[in-house]
Amino acid sequence: MRRKTLDLLLTLLGALLSLVLVVAGGLLMWGYNFANSTVHSQLAAQKIFFPAANSPELQNPLIKPYLTPYAGQQLLTGREAEVWADHYIAVHLQEITGGKTYAQLSAQSLADPSNTQLAKTVQTVFQGQTLRGTLLTAYAFWMFGVIALWSAIAMFILAVLMLILTFLGWRHYRIIDPSEVI
Repeated sequence: MRRKTLDLLLTLLGALLSLVLVVAGGLLMWGYNFANSTVHSQLAAQKIFFPAANSPELQNPLIKPYLTPYAGQQLLTGREAEVWADHYIAVHLQEITGGKTYAQLSAQSLADPSNTQLAKTVQTVFQGQTLRGTLLTAYAFWMFGVIALWSAIAMFILAVLMLILTFLGWRHYRIIDPSEVI
């Protein structure tokens, strides 16, 4: 095979790979924007606000270090949803249940249907766990978006590197002796 033919094939392959990397980066950026904007708009619609900095809720040592950086702000991002779910709702549910799970409380309630207070507690815990799960799902989708963003950046960097290599290959193709054989 002639060296010039090999250089041309490798240069064309490099150009094609550059194009594929740019398209992949674009799709990943679209994924990031979709996940980020969807999570933001869905959380904004819920109108959840972190307690103010001087509120009694932020005096709880299990809550204060996590919620203080967001004091008074509206919950709008996946990271904030995770903080709210794991360090606000979970702490309050723990206080309500004394460490018991929803399943344990529900079983107790079914065993004693006359205990209306326990039935109310089960309902409250169910609602709290459902909200917590929904917020953690928003966090997960937000995190997928963040992963897509970093992947897109990597794709664009690789595309630029491949374009540089393609340019160098094209340059080499133009100066190589047509009669050279590999």
